[in-house]
Amino acid sequence: MSQLIVVKNENGIVLAAENQVLQLDEEGKEITFQINRLLPLTAHSALLTAGSAEGVEMGNTLKRFIQEEGLKDVQDIHEASLAFLSSEYERFMTKKCELLPLDPIHQVSFILAGKSEKDPLQPFRLYYLWTKKKLPRLDADEISLAFSLPRRMGLEYQLNKISSAKGSVAEMLAGVKTGMERLKEKEEISFPVSYATITMSGYQVA
Repeated sequence: MSQLIVVKNENGIVLAAENQVLQLDEEGKEITFQINRLLPLTAHSALLTAGSAEGVEMGNTLKRFIQEEGLKDVQDIHEASLAFLSSEYERFMTKKCELLPLDPIHQVSFILAGKSEKDPLQPFRLYYLWTKKKLPRLDADEISLAFSLPRRMGLEYQLNKISSAKGSVAEMLAGVKTGMERLKEKEEISFPVSYATITMSGYQVA
């Protein structure tokens, strides 16, 4: 599984995604290739995809939908995204399982990040959209501070400390990059990593 890392506090959000995908070819053999897993949705929101490469296509379809609907606030985007992506995911799973047996490699999950105007005390939000209960249904959990996929509890602990101490976005970004570099040194990740931040100024590639 490609590595995703996110962390937030009242200063902003830091996002990181290893751009790797593990897929099955038509003969059922595993293949690995590079894909962009970090997608800006609006000026103040973004989507990270985990799992099957089709998640990126779903994200691009979601982006067009959000733009057509004129959604800006991440809380509104979250509500729309859960219903929209659930429908897209069910369509994908139905089509995929006509060709291959159901396998965890087909699963897709998402992390939605962005800014909300509805709560001045918590302007930045993170949501994890995943198959919590039963395939192919998507459920959502709000992420409080730091989160990683696959889970890296030691790294999350360090990032939580920076976040809770009201660290700047630059400090959180440095912590995320250090964590990714350590994973690369251990050869637990190998593909290029995309970094981005979301602040009051908007989404920016880091």
